[in-house]
Amino acid sequence: MAFKRLLAGLGFGGASVETVLRDANVVPGSVVAGEVHIEGGDVDQQVDALTVGLQAKVEVESGDQEYQQDIEFHRQQIGGELDLRAGARYTVPFELGVPWETPVTTHQGVHLHKMNLGVNTQLRIAKAIDPGDLDPVAVHPLPAQQAILDALGRIGFRFKNADMERGHVRGTRQRLPFYQEIEFYAPPHYQGLNELELTFISDERAVDVVLEMDKKPGLLFSEGRDTFHSFTVDHQAFSHTDWADYLHQWISSIAGRRGWL
Repeated sequence: MAFKRLLAGLGFGGASVETVLRDANVVPGSVVAGEVHIEGGDVDQQVDALTVGLQAKVEVESGDQEYQQDIEFHRQQIGGELDLRAGARYTVPFELGVPWETPVTTHQGVHLHKMNLGVNTQLRIAKAIDPGDLDPVAVHPLPAQQAILDALGRIGFRFKNADMERGHVRGTRQRLPFYQEIEFYAPPHYQGLNELELTFISDERAVDVVLEMDKKPGLLFSEGRDTFHSFTVDHQAFSHTDWADYLHQWISSIAGRRGWL
């Protein structure tokens, strides 16, 4: 995937930058690799630095207002100072680490709606910064995450929506300034349950899984029962648990059921 942009509008003399990703499909904890092609414009210029980073469009709540913000959550320099001659061409390869907490943007080959995340390339020329374009990246679930998503599907939950929100989830290993929520429609056999929200917070050892229930209007859960639940899934041992049974037991103990699948 590649986007080529002209920098003349920013006073860069018509230089162009094109970022080509070797493979836009990644998983958290891996790398996204590619090349940046730079072509000089009509005049000689001095490049101060070339960087690539990961950027996400995140929802921010401030008082009674909500807005979207581009948040850069990882960046690295891949090129230093360079005399960019008019018409000259350069190719700079790169490998950019994908943080373990990077949100999932693709599930079962389908892009999750509202997941806007990708590689942003910035060229610094004459103390100015090219704001860059976003080359989309498809982030697939880790095996442990996939096991939880598959288990929810097996007990009848259907994907509804996903978003990224600025803030922190208590009691997790979160380091990024935002987190992802994946929303599911609940199946009818869980009495009183409208939706379920899922958040993954991962590092190199394990995944924290946070679930929140959304009850139907006018229907109450048992008094004193918490509608939040969190647990940890080890990357190496996730296959030792029947997650469909585990999730069903917890959900049905709170939401009730009208028969089992």
